Amino acid sequence: MAAGVDCGDGLRARQYVFLLPEYLKDASKKMKNGLMFVKLVNPCSGEGAIYLFDMCLQQLFEIKVFKEKHRSWFINQSVQSEGHLHFATPVDPLFLILHYLMKTEKEGKFQPLDQVVVDDTFPNCTLLLKLPELEKLLGHVTEEKEIDSKKYYKYSKEKTLKWLEKKVNQTIVALKTNKINVGARVQSAAFFPGDQASSDKEEDYIRYAHGLISDYIPKELSDDLSKHLKLPEPSASLPNPPSKKIKLSDEPVEAKEDYTKFNTKDLKTEKKNSKMTAAQKALAKVDKSGMKSIDSFFGAKNKKKDLKL
Repeated sequence: MAAGVDCGDGLRARQYVFLLPEYLKDASKKMKNGLMFVKLVNPCSGEGAIYLFDMCLQQLFEIKVFKEKHRSWFINQSVQSEGHLHFATPVDPLFLILHYLMKTEKEGKFQPLDQVVVDDTFPNCTLLLKLPELEKLLGHVTEEKEIDSKKYYKYSKEKTLKWLEKKVNQTIVALKTNKINVGARVQSAAFFPGDQASSDKEEDYIRYAHGLISDYIPKELSDDLSKHLKLPEPSASLPNPPSKKIKLSDEPVEAKEDYTKFNTKDLKTEKKNSKMTAAQKALAKVDKSGMKSIDSFFGAKNKKKDLKL
């Protein structure tokens, strides 16, 4: 899917390439503005991030970007110089709501959700309140009270850690099912033959899953989750095996006129001025026949042979 953004001033619209789930393909046809890009808070960093909201299914998607240098897209009859690939994947909206619940923790009181999920910086956060089964989800991370048929919520750290532990366990199951290498030397898996995933320890799976979940929660809560999971301090990382290829430079190496001169000579010790002087040229023209080399006057004397009588 290629999405266009009007740049104004008669300029050609900038286009982006997205990979979307198959069931979103006709979302825009069913409803005007069926798919809407919104800027919401990143629950890990607290900064802004772009999300995709499906107005038809009332579902939230996060946007991930795969970037490489010097890549372009051919879109119909045009070339888009920014060759990034965007992915839209479903995300649990409770992570974003949790961000606002934790901000009200210091107040220590029950509040209606529409007074908790309020943000002048990201006003579209109110879209989160329209998501289906939201009240059911809130039971995982809050204490709840009902007064005059209206519900009030208060953040519960104990419930949240239990909910996050379930998320970690679900992630571990997915990692094992897909045979994902998660050991300490996972970055060097290509250098190890056989079924590396079968040798991974349970602690490696827990630590890896904890790291994935930590991308959606604040650092403080991530540390609390690590303690809740009883994860030990990570040991010193294993040394990486030598690379099969030594990467010399990201830039192209400029060709020389004669590569053979690099075969045996050391460039660091090569004389800066390799041209002959006028005196050296004149000396080279002298007839040296019958002359002895100056080195012969300083060499060892030849021993005389003993004569036999």
